[in-house]
Amino acid sequence: MSAGSEPAFSMRGSLVRKNILTALLLAPATLWLVVFLVLPFVAIAIFSVGERAPEGGYQAALTFAQYANLPARATAFWNTMVLAPAGALACLLVAYPVAYYLALRAPQRWRLILLALIVIPFWTSLLMRTYAWMYILGGRGIPALLAYVGVEDLRLINRPGAVLLGIVYGYLPLMILPIYVSLERLDRRLLEASADLGATPVSTFLGVTLRLSLPGVMTGFSLVMILLLGEYLIPTLLGGGKVFFIGNALVDLFLQSRNWPFGSAIAITLVLVSVVVLIVANRISTRLSGARRVDLI
Repeated sequence: MSAGSEPAFSMRGSLVRKNILTALLLAPATLWLVVFLVLPFVAIAIFSVGERAPEGGYQAALTFAQYANLPARATAFWNTMVLAPAGALACLLVAYPVAYYLALRAPQRWRLILLALIVIPFWTSLLMRTYAWMYILGGRGIPALLAYVGVEDLRLINRPGAVLLGIVYGYLPLMILPIYVSLERLDRRLLEASADLGATPVSTFLGVTLRLSLPGVMTGFSLVMILLLGEYLIPTLLGGGKVFFIGNALVDLFLQSRNWPFGSAIAITLVLVSVVVLIVANRISTRLSGARRVDLI
């Protein structure tokens, strides 16, 4: 063996050892993803091309009839595709001013306390918080108080507005935190430079602050949007069985109707919609802010 080939052989051996070490380090995470993400998705995909057994459940087949039957749940899809973006947008409109104040205006000594106050509601079950809103919006809550001043027969619960209110309350922290991180990383010198160059506060906000915080905005929006696509609890409690989401349809098909193939077809469609949401959010953030990607916080 020549002297020149020995260093090359040594480099190849070192590279092989590094690759083996990397594979060993990634093996636990890879196994976790395969067992708890890939295999369930494959199972649902197989169920979606099957048929409902006579006694309920799954019966092996190869048919796309379940996908052709998706319009049967058009109401659930329509409500989800309308209320989920509307809820995410409402969260954004409320969250951005809060995140802006925390990141750029709040005193440093109070910032951590204010952030803790935003996160604290997550320490309480969403079920309990939603039940509280059921009482507030129900007949013994706000409508009862308004009845004392002459406003009679006001109905707030079991309406889309009640579901949107519950969505904003339940998911607001998930929107605030990514936006706060983007704004907190903002270089203050850019704001000063914009002002020195004669830009108005509105121009500075639109051209610098908002533009540079778009990755956080799109992260929060896509995160809340994806979670809302599968939301079940809030429409059930605040919608009163009159406002159905896709999550409600899945519960009905898997647990009550026991039509697993049809439920699986809806679940696969929901996953595809979630992927589209992520792709669109990434494209919008890249084009508007010049960032390479949307960082999921």
